[in-house]
Amino acid sequence: MKFYNTLTRRLEEFREIEKGRIGLYTCGPTVYDYPHIGNYRSYVFEDLVKRFFLFLGYRVNHVMNITDIDDKTIRKANELGVPLAEVTQKYIDAFHADLCALHVLPADVYPRATAHIPEMLRLVSTLLEKGFAYEKEGSVYFSLERFKEYGRLANLDRASLKPGAAANADADEYEKEAVQDFVLWKGKKPGEPSWPAPFGEGRPGWHVECSAMSMKYLGPHFDIHMGGVDNIFPHHENEIAQSEAANGETFVNYWLHCQHLVIDNKKMSKSLGNFYTLGDLLQRGADPMAVRYLLISTHYRKLLNFTLESLDMAAQALSRVKNFMFSLKNVETEGEADPELAAAVAASLKAFSESMADDFNVSGALGVMFDLIAEVNPRMNALTRKDAAVVLFHMERLNSVLGVLELGDPDPLAADVEARIALRETARREKNFARADEIRAELKAQGIVLLDTPGGVKWKKE
Repeated sequence: MKFYNTLTRRLEEFREIEKGRIGLYTCGPTVYDYPHIGNYRSYVFEDLVKRFFLFLGYRVNHVMNITDIDDKTIRKANELGVPLAEVTQKYIDAFHADLCALHVLPADVYPRATAHIPEMLRLVSTLLEKGFAYEKEGSVYFSLERFKEYGRLANLDRASLKPGAAANADADEYEKEAVQDFVLWKGKKPGEPSWPAPFGEGRPGWHVECSAMSMKYLGPHFDIHMGGVDNIFPHHENEIAQSEAANGETFVNYWLHCQHLVIDNKKMSKSLGNFYTLGDLLQRGADPMAVRYLLISTHYRKLLNFTLESLDMAAQALSRVKNFMFSLKNVETEGEADPELAAAVAASLKAFSESMADDFNVSGALGVMFDLIAEVNPRMNALTRKDAAVVLFHMERLNSVLGVLELGDPDPLAADVEARIALRETARREKNFARADEIRAELKAQGIVLLDTPGGVKWKKE
């Protein structure tokens, strides 16, 4: 498997830190309002990646943070005149409802920033002790000058940097041109929540939250960190700086970022009337699965132009898949399975996996699925129930990655085993017996025994 690493700006072969296991951190919502569909492009892409790793048999430890304390959440609470927790809980609940509607698999942990203040205090203290941070007027800042690797992720020109604690250095977000020492701990201000700290009462800066929480649940060095391209600078750049300065080791091996979504080739804006939440689209009668399909259908590193017409086209494509599934489920002819059809399904699975393993080329993977539909549909009346069962199970396996059908996804382990069996059968047909034996041994190491029977390959757990 290979994919584009933002840190190195090239395609890289994926190598996990611990065999068969992946530590995955994805930047979650700032819960001051309902996320828009641009946010959901990132969340659905992250889900696609996670599902493919599960499909391949990896165990994924997924952490997605909830930012429930920052400039925006505080401003919203003050505008409404209600406690911060009341505002954030409303949008946290809405976020989880949207994830469910879009078939996004739940993360293993959703840490909230306000529940991890002690971890943040320890991180800030460590940075002060190691000389990477300094105190000024009740706040604590990270010194860019003392971390010589700053700027690698965002590809900043180190020679042109003029870091310093600027007048707006307490802001959580700022433009790339405003490179500056960033705030780790904000001194107490009227109208803001605060916590006691060795360096003075206050609250955490946005960037320190993700570093502290990812280290708690994934350790100081983990496999993959994901987010939208808008997170690259300053957020992810600052995460790397504070984490590596504190721990003295690589923070994350692979950084993946999803491109922006635009509406009718224009930036989404409430003033332009082209701002959509998932709720807006559902009120228009959109199928949430069509929304998901559209959001994943363009390669993640390409700009996605969202239009209501393209949403209708996504619904039509999805309808084609649903009709195909319906026809398969209504095949009634008895008889044996066609080995040529089984071979075509195995080839389809291989091609689908190869597309996804090539920088998550979901467009190619969807093309593979529709090629199989085009091949099988004209033969539908000649299929036996056993043939239909083979194709149905194959489609369910593909859906365990795509997540666009209302099926109840199959066991990821079962999907992985069946995928490897198909690859083993292909290797045997090509007389690559060494590879076939390798696959059998890999599965045995996972506690899976293969049984070559007259009716085909069966498997069971030891």
